[in-house]
Amino acid sequence: MIYVYIAAFGFFSIIFLTIRDIRIFRRTKIESYRKGALRGMLAGALALVGLNVTVVNPSVGLTITLVAVYLNGKGKREDVFGDAPLIKRALGETTVRK
Repeated sequence: MIYVYIAAFGFFSIIFLTIRDIRIFRRTKIESYRKGALRGMLAGALALVGLNVTVVNPSVGLTITLVAVYLNGKGKREDVFGDAPLIKRALGETTVRK
């Protein structure tokens, strides 16, 4: 049962970071955050498959989830935060660029 919680944590981590990238892209229109959000959606779908497989076969399901987390890895992105505190970075708060 603990394996399902581990896979769920990986899935929700990917989804959180994807939503954060979407928020940053909508505010700044920087293309690298759009690509990161798209990659996050694909990795989130794979992690969801891994979460469902974990219920039946934990070792295969966790492997799929680990691959999804790896694919969601941070790519090259521009600095949009400056000297913002940790909580603002975690939530994706940026200044709006037109």
